This record gives sequence, structure tokens and C-alpha cells, in this order.
Amino acid sequence: MADASVASTRLNSVNSQKLVITLFILSVLGYGLLNHEFGEIVIASIADAYIQVTSFVAATLFLFYGIERLFKIDITKKLSESGNFQVFFAALLGALPGCGGAIIVVTRYVSGSLSFGSVLATLTATMGDAAFLLIAKEPTTGLFIMGLGLFVGTITGYAVDKIHGKDFLRPKTSPNPPVDNSHASRQSNSLVLIRFWVMLIIPGIALGILAAFQVDIDALLANPFIAQPGTYLGFIGGLFCVFLWVAPSFLKKGTQNNAKIPAYLRDTIADTNFVTAWVVFAFLIFEIWMFSFNIDLESLFSGFALYLPLIAVVIGLLPGCGPQVIVTSMYIGGIIPLSAQIGNAISNDGDALFPAIALAPKTAIVATLYSTIPALIFGYGWFFMFE
Repeated sequence: MADASVASTRLNSVNSQKLVITLFILSVLGYGLLNHEFGEIVIASIADAYIQVTSFVAATLFLFYGIERLFKIDITKKLSESGNFQVFFAALLGALPGCGGAIIVVTRYVSGSLSFGSVLATLTATMGDAAFLLIAKEPTTGLFIMGLGLFVGTITGYAVDKIHGKDFLRPKTSPNPPVDNSHASRQSNSLVLIRFWVMLIIPGIALGILAAFQVDIDALLANPFIAQPGTYLGFIGGLFCVFLWVAPSFLKKGTQNNAKIPAYLRDTIADTNFVTAWVVFAFLIFEIWMFSFNIDLESLFSGFALYLPLIAVVIGLLPGCGPQVIVTSMYIGGIIPLSAQIGNAISNDGDALFPAIALAPKTAIVATLYSTIPALIFGYGWFFMFE
């Protein structure tokens, strides 16, 4: 029953996300067709999301999943057998970009393999999929936040195990759910669609590298036939990723070609599509705001500077990665300060909160509330010391 509860909780959340994002993007594209100036902004925003973020996410995940497969690493078994280092390794898994490591820890806690401190460590350390966006746009800041999360998560986890004991709040039943280090939106698309995805992402990664070095891609690829070749490739790639994420069921399972598609490639595509959908959503929100109101958001929020870390920490209590991607986008855009980003990164639990709520709701609530304490301490500590 626990397995079904996890799947149902996460599937309902993903379906709701898909509906909201689909309707939003369709509305934006529709208005873009009517207003040329707005349409150009939409195309550029989706292209930026694909070239500057999606390409990086895809390359990173392909490398990560490929290493797992190549070296046949059983992360769950090694984590369960790590003894006194369990909390540290749990925090390390949580600190990795994405939600997979944190989900592993949460599911193994319920089966009796890990301590409550390990759960708190991974939830405190994780930044979820927002980490991909931050690393892609500000790699130094991203690595700093990951390191800080690892440190805070480890200290917090050991402290809680010392105070409460390793079996604190563990459910009396000990289900053994399968390890799922993927999103509920994991897909098994047809071979044709996957080949097209790969055909787009390979030049996308190349363009992403060029963009990172401040190369004008459109000027580099200029030709008599297409005015902005790099921008339009990014636009098509971004929309295709979103399409695969929201694609109806007949595009997902049951195709005879699935056996030909390596699992690590399917995992890479599914997670990349998820991140892309939310990044596109976040980018468009801010571009629409600026187009519609022409308001300097940085100046607007500066009057509430003292409350911004608190607001970011509260948003971090929301399950899922979408709200956290939006907070990170606001930081990258210069709208909120680093103290707010730090508070949100420590407070948020990403998608790992969904299986925690389904399997052990009391544990999930207590753990996420506990994580707000270091989030407020370090968020406001940075605010008063450096801002």
C-alpha cells in the first residue's frame, strides 16, 4: 500500500503541474502570435532556458546516470551499510543536484535502514532541481550553496540523532518500497521521439558551451536563410522538452522499441524535461511581468529586504521543485538577495517530500519544520553579516 500511496501522491502532483504549465504556455504562445514584440520575447526566453540550462542539465545527468550504470553502483546498499557515516552520506546524496539522492534516503528510512537524522540531513542538504539552474547560471554560487547544504545537513542530522535517537518517529510498519530516484513523470517515449530529442540536445550542448563563454550564437551561425538560427533551435528544443513532459499516455509506454533505449538515457531525458518545463515557466513569468508592467522588481522588493529570507524559507516548505526553481530564478535575476536563496535552499525539500508525506507523514512534517531552523539561522546570518 505504501508503494501505491507514494505513486499516487507524486502522480497527482505532477498531473496538476502539467495542467497549469500547459495552459500557461499555450496562452503565452497564443498571445505571442497576436503580438509580434511579445512573441519575440517568448521565443528568446524559451531559447535561453534550453541553451543556458537544459543543455547543462542533460550533460550532467547523462554523466551521472552513465557512471552509475558503468560502475554498477548500488547506492542504497552502500548507504545502509555506512554505519556512523550514514548521516554524512545521506547529506551528500541530498546535496547532489536533483531530487534522486534525497528520495533514496527517504524511502530507505521507512524500511528501517536509516535514521531520522539521515532523513533530516538529506532534506536539509537538498536544493532539488533548482540546483541545476543555479549551477548553470552561477556555478560558483551553486557550488557554494551545495557545500553549505552538505555542511548544515550533516551537522543537523548528527545533532538530531544525538537528541532523539536513530529510530525517532519511524513508522511501526516497515515496508520495503522500491528505490525510485526519478520523477513521477518518468517516461519511456518511443525510439523516434528519443532520437529526435538527442538530435536536438547535441547541438544544444555545444551552443550552451558557447553561450557560457559569451559567444553571440546567432552572429556565429548567421546565414541568408535563418535570421536567428541559434535562438530558433533553442526555442524548438525547449518546446519539445516541455511537450515530452506533458505528452499524453500513448506517447509514453508500451512501445516495442523501449527495450532498445538504455535506462540511463530514459532517466536523463525524463529529468531534463521536468527541469526544462519549470525553467521555461519561471523565465516566462518574469519576462511577462517586465513586458506588462515595466517595473523594477529589485527596487520593489528592496523595501521588504528584511522579510525576504523569511519568505524564501516559507516557500521552501512547499513540496516539489517548481516553487524553488522560481525562487532561484528571482535570485539570478537580481530580485532577491543571496540570503534569501540560502534560506530557501536549506529549507526546501524538493520532490523528496512527496514520498516522505506518503510513507511517513508525521516524519515528513517534523523533518521539514526542523529544517527551517538552520534555514533561518544561516539565511539571516548571511543577511546581517554581508547584506
